[in-house]
Order: sequence, then C-alpha cells, then structure tokens
Amino acid sequence: MAQKKDFKRVDRYIWELPQDFRDDMRVPVRLFGDAELFDMAFRDRTVEQLTNTATLPGIVKYAMAMPDFHQGYGFPIGGVAAIDAQTGVISPGGVGYDINCGVRLLASHLERGEIEPEVENLTATLYQTCPSGVGGKGRERVSDRELEELVMDGAKWALKRGLARREDVACTEEQGHLAGADPSQLSKRAWERGRDQVGSLGAGNHFLEIDVVSEVYDAKAAEAFGLWQGQVVVQIHCGSRGFGHQVCDDYVKSLQPAVKKYNIQIPDRELVCAPINSPEGQAYYGAMACAVNYAFVNRQVLVMGVREAFERVLAGKVRDFDLFQVYDVAHNIAKFEEHDLDGRRTRLCVHRKGATRAFGPGYAGLPAAYRDVGQPVLVPGSMGTASYVLVGTRKAMDLTFGSTCHGAGRTMSRTQARKSVWGADLRQELEGQGIVIRAGSNKGLAEEAPAAYKDVSQVVEVVHGLGIARRVARLEPMAVIKG
Repeated sequence: MAQKKDFKRVDRYIWELPQDFRDDMRVPVRLFGDAELFDMAFRDRTVEQLTNTATLPGIVKYAMAMPDFHQGYGFPIGGVAAIDAQTGVISPGGVGYDINCGVRLLASHLERGEIEPEVENLTATLYQTCPSGVGGKGRERVSDRELEELVMDGAKWALKRGLARREDVACTEEQGHLAGADPSQLSKRAWERGRDQVGSLGAGNHFLEIDVVSEVYDAKAAEAFGLWQGQVVVQIHCGSRGFGHQVCDDYVKSLQPAVKKYNIQIPDRELVCAPINSPEGQAYYGAMACAVNYAFVNRQVLVMGVREAFERVLAGKVRDFDLFQVYDVAHNIAKFEEHDLDGRRTRLCVHRKGATRAFGPGYAGLPAAYRDVGQPVLVPGSMGTASYVLVGTRKAMDLTFGSTCHGAGRTMSRTQARKSVWGADLRQELEGQGIVIRAGSNKGLAEEAPAAYKDVSQVVEVVHGLGIARRVARLEPMAVIKG
C-alpha cells in the first residue's frame, strides 16, 4: 500500500500519487486536504481504495478524494471518478448503498427570536410529521403502479400529486429527475422495501435540523439564495432508504460474473463493475436511476411534513411560517455529464460517492436566480456542530469535474463511537448548549457524536482555499431530529 512518502505535494491542498506507483493504475491519485487531513487518510483503507479506483477501465485524469474522505465500500467515501462514457465502466461501489443520499435546505422568513419560544413544540411536531428510524414507514403509502411512476418520474410525480411546488422542483439537482430509470431492472425485494418508506428520514447519519444562519461570507451569493444572517432554516439529510440499499446489494452480487465475462481486472471485488454500454451496465444504471428518483421524492415528501409542522405550531403566532426551498443536492450518484477533457467536450459518467456536485456560474441547468453566481452546495456538519452553504466555482469544473466535499467525514466507525461516547451524556451536553434533541435512542446518538467526525470547518476551509467551492453562509443548530 502507498505510504506518505510516495505522495508528492503539488499544491497547499493537493497530494498526488503518480500513475507509475503501480503497474495497473491508469491515472494518478489525488487527495485533497491540509497536512493534518492528509495524515488521516492513512488510518484506514482510504488510500488503498482510492489507488484501486485508479485502475478502473475508462477512468480519466485522476482518481480523487475530497477532504472528508474515509474508508467506504469499493470507493472511499469522498471519492470522485470520471469515466469515459464510451469505453469505461460503471461501478455500484462508486455510488454506494444509500443511492442519492443528499441534503435539502429550506429557508424561512423568520428570525431566531420569533420561533425560540416554540422550538420544543416545533421539534416534537416535526418528529411526528417526518417519520424516522430503521425500517420506519413513510408519510406516503404507494401501490406497485404508483411506485413505478414515482421511480420513473421523480419529483414530477410529487408535483402531480400536490406533494411539491414548482419552485421546489426547479431548485433540485436535475430538477429531481434522473433520466434513464428502468423499473424492469428492479428486484422484487427492492419493490417490497420501497413501497412503504416514501417520506421517511431513516436512521444513522440522517437527520432533520432547525438551524439559524449565524454568519454570511458572500453577500451576493447569499442574496441570490435568499439567505441572511439570523434567519431560521431547515436541513433534511436522507436518501433512498431500503429501496436504494437493496438496489446496490442486488447489483454488487449480480455484476460479479460481468467482471469475468468482459475480462476486467480489478484488485478488489468491492470494485465490481461492468462496461457502461453493456447490458449489465445498462441494467445497473437503470435501477440506480430509479433509486435516485426515489430519493428525490423521499426528501420532497419530507418537505411537506416540515411545512405541515411549521404551520401547525406557528400559525397565528408569527408573521409568516412558510418555508421556501433553497436547493437539494445529491452526494451518492453516477451521472452522465459533459466536461472539457484535453481541449474537447467529452461525455463522462461521473461517480460521486460522498461528494457533492459544485457547478460554477453559467450552468444552464441551474435556476435563473442562481445562474450568475453558481450552484448552491450544502455541507452538513456532524450532530450539534455547524453546517455550511457553499457555492460551486469554475475552478471546480477544471479541477474536480465540478465536485466538492459532502460533509465532515467520519474518523470513527459506529462501533468505535458507541464504545467511546455515552449517548445520555452526549444528549445532556447538546441540550446544555441550547440544542433541542429528539432521537430514537441514546445508542444512535452515540454513533453520530461530533467526536466521531472530522471538523467540518476544517474540511470547508480546504475546499474554499482550493477554490472548488466558496463559503456563502454558516448554519448553527437550534434543534436536531435523529431516527
């Protein structure tokens, strides 16, 4: 395995492992981070997994890891790989088990002081209107026929049923719909797991937070996004639930024969893959796109639960209880995009696993209000710590195929966190800071303790300093809801 001495520091925040380090590498490896974060990459399998990623057929430029990197399945979390759409492969390990896990930010017209007297009540009501927990049922029950329409149409399905506003859809990555979804590629078990979970938060690192904008760094971008200091906002972090997990599990198994069939040499079976244009590759993409669309709808239905709670608790008590959507971003996804490569526009399948799209100004797919400043990038911190709103940049388009970090990044496994942190003590500590907590168990709280994660401000400092995303605003939690 590569060691620190094998890397060359090519920039303050860029560490590169040359392509000739191993005979099977097709591109160099790049880690993004300061010296302290770089050291952390050698505490688990991050470097090994990223080096293995550099061997995939069709990968171009670099195998990259954002500064929130840590060990994952196949790819490290934080991994980005752009693969030639004509000659390359697609890998479930480059997307992950929670397909289209992502973050949605809603903003209010209220200041902190206006809701402070009602935060306890509001948090309790949100806990009711936004179901959570392992295996938890969702707000919407759907038939098999409705589920088929949902995974094909994504946010458009929610809009037709009065579960979304047009501006919600417009302010969602890909307008809440990834083309190419093919329900015929889904297993019976995926259907079973997806039918009852539409509009549910899940557990683990997923959360719903009431936050306040504590600082604005970029006035122009903040104004475009509708953000201002002292404003109350809400974050929703979740994905495709058991549906997406089942899709990944199915294809990690079913693609194993494709590796032999197409004579693909991979150093780790977790990197199982198939040529993008093969029947097997197309089958996975079709199923993955279904899970992507499911996750967009899942977060959208939760939005309606949040709005319902705000109306229930705040109607008649504040001047305006409505919430508008700032943006929704995915961070476990493989998407076909066109990027400049060696002076020509090239169609690539960009795998982002624990990494967020960060497109810069001028991208036609952004809402008109954001086009001159760039795409909103949402970077949640660990529980009880700050989160950040960033904006995509042109430099990200050149350096990382329009990608940046997605969060803080773990430093401990969940098992390690449970052994190191007592959940009841953590709850008391957070409540002592004035943060209202609602969670299914103290054990679950311990697993997501801030001590189990990197410092999100340090991670954001790297991407800001590198120029692949720019700070816009800092959010501080008032209330946290965990499954």
